[in-house]
Amino acid sequence: MKIKKGDTIKIIAGKDKGKTGKVVKAYKAENKILAEGLNVFKKHVRPKKQGEKGEVVQIARPFNASKAMMVCPSCKKPTRIGYRISDDKKDRYCKKCKGII
Repeated sequence: MKIKKGDTIKIIAGKDKGKTGKVVKAYKAENKILAEGLNVFKKHVRPKKQGEKGEVVQIARPFNASKAMMVCPSCKKPTRIGYRISDDKKDRYCKKCKGII
């Protein structure tokens, strides 16, 4: 998976199409990512103590990484990511502007 924690992404499919956000966590084994403010669902929470009221909270859920494209930090466009090996180091680069990410 080419998207990692801290990357800025843009959603290309689904209910949040066109929105951008920052990746909070990447689940490599499931090929899913969790981004702040994206794929938000409402969850009903029971009261924890007697006398308290239950509430509805909004929780971001992980979604498939194929529904997101990384936004290049230099050209600010959604792009695909490639890899280059230089000096025994694997670097990610933008396929549009060829800049190292």
